[in-house]
Amino acid sequence: MGKLDGKVALISGGSSGIGLATARLFLDQGARVALLARSIERGGQALQQLQVPASQGIFIACDVRSQVECQQAVEQAVGAFGRLDILFNNAGVIYIERSVLDTSEDQWNETLGVSLTGTYNLSRCAIPEIAKAGGGTIINNSSVFGLVAGQGVAAYCAAKGGVIMLTKAMALDHAGDGIRVNCICPGSVDTPMLQSEMEILGGQESMRPAFAARHPLNRISTPEEIARAVLFLACDDSSFITGAALPVDGGRSVW
Repeated sequence: MGKLDGKVALISGGSSGIGLATARLFLDQGARVALLARSIERGGQALQQLQVPASQGIFIACDVRSQVECQQAVEQAVGAFGRLDILFNNAGVIYIERSVLDTSEDQWNETLGVSLTGTYNLSRCAIPEIAKAGGGTIINNSSVFGLVAGQGVAAYCAAKGGVIMLTKAMALDHAGDGIRVNCICPGSVDTPMLQSEMEILGGQESMRPAFAARHPLNRISTPEEIARAVLFLACDDSSFITGAALPVDGGRSVW
């Protein structure tokens, strides 16, 4: 038996990286999964990689900055699978080498819109369905930069810090609905987002050792390692945990 047998999960930012790795693990553990992402092309590619029938996994195009699109996505997932038990708010963007002075209004709005407002939008639409199913879990993707600051990522720090406090507030507000709400705080993870950052800063080959050295464990995480932390918070293994911000950062926030 899988740890998520009979459960239905909705995953934003599901077409690559942590979202796709989590979808694969959830499917392995018996869940049915709806992937959300803005790009229809990348969403289709993600489904091909997962190699699951429509009865087990679907893709829904959704910009989480739009509450209308989030509501439609939730309705489509429930229409396909009959219920909703798990929400993983994973979508996020980052602009690097951007202090407040260097961050444009559009960059600020996009960063907070996807990570913070997107978490609010999708949660607001999903919570009634999770409650209707008898309760469940919400996992939000914050960051080590929600716990400690980083240089040149002012908007990202603001967004991810907000995600942590939103997680705690939601945990209090919805405990009575049988909904546990937690968040993960990853360090550097080997995803397309991180690879793009390294290319901007000088190339993956030269920057990878520097990124690894920022963590006491002296390496970069795999998406699969983060997915296992999400699974822990999504399943009954964490049945008495809510309102937590779990560092999955190779010790980076300890420094």
